[in-house]
Amino acid sequence: MKFKATISALAVIAAAPAFADCSEVTFSDVGWTDITTTTATATHILEGLGYKVDTKVLSVPVTFASLESDDVDVFLGNWIPAQSGAIQPYLDKGEIEQLVVNLEGTKYTLAVPTYTYERGLQSYGDIAKFEESLDGKIYGIEPGNEGNDYLIGLTENDTHGLKNFEVVESSEQGMLAMVSRNYKDEKDVVFLGWEPHPMNANFSLKYLPGGEDFFGGEGVVYTTTRKGYAEECPNVGQLLKNMKFSLAMENEVMGAILNDGEEAGDATEAWIKANFAEVEPWLEGVTTLDGGDAVAAVKAHMGL
Repeated sequence: MKFKATISALAVIAAAPAFADCSEVTFSDVGWTDITTTTATATHILEGLGYKVDTKVLSVPVTFASLESDDVDVFLGNWIPAQSGAIQPYLDKGEIEQLVVNLEGTKYTLAVPTYTYERGLQSYGDIAKFEESLDGKIYGIEPGNEGNDYLIGLTENDTHGLKNFEVVESSEQGMLAMVSRNYKDEKDVVFLGWEPHPMNANFSLKYLPGGEDFFGGEGVVYTTTRKGYAEECPNVGQLLKNMKFSLAMENEVMGAILNDGEEAGDATEAWIKANFAEVEPWLEGVTTLDGGDAVAAVKAHMGL
């Protein structure tokens, strides 16, 4: 009997989650201002609940690989359908979980200034006609991004006659600086655009049809976790399931960051303080790390 009891105890230990300590939450932030915004917002809430937060700045492919290897717990920026191809192998293997949609109504595809659209560049099929005025360039974002890879594939396969084009890979800020430079002089420019983002208020833009096979139409953003995370850390899991953002919220905070030069932590702190009624439903069914009142703790942490 004693031998059997020992075997049973060992079996329980072997079956226990490898990550029993839920007191620290590790996020991936891919460096896009919208994901920096949502991650910083979640960080304020979690710290108010007593958790430690570690945020790693990683590319999208490295993010998915890190979720699979359990080096990252949570990614708030799983844009669908744009990232469908990149994430599907991990979903098929059951190594990553799409926990909940945290944002609806997103846009992500090539865009042009309205003045370029009015000159006749109104679809992917029109881009090649403007090769000279575009200087043979399509402006993408960070290297390794799946949107860039799709555009590079179009040039390599001469889809839409784009064989002579170069996809310029850069940071979000670098891409937007180039767009701004061209926009001031009303020069033609084509680039990866998306919403939510203050670019939609800073520039008069048109999104181009023609990339729906990859980018789709309006999309959604998922909160994505490593396998079993929400079950292993149910209190954080409940918070993540509750957290839903809006285009208006993200555009407002991103505007403060990009237009006014505020730090993401400061901009999101100001938004939470001014909009706590929108935050409070996120805390339903949630406690502090030590089991206390979540609303009271977060209010105290935010100085409310």
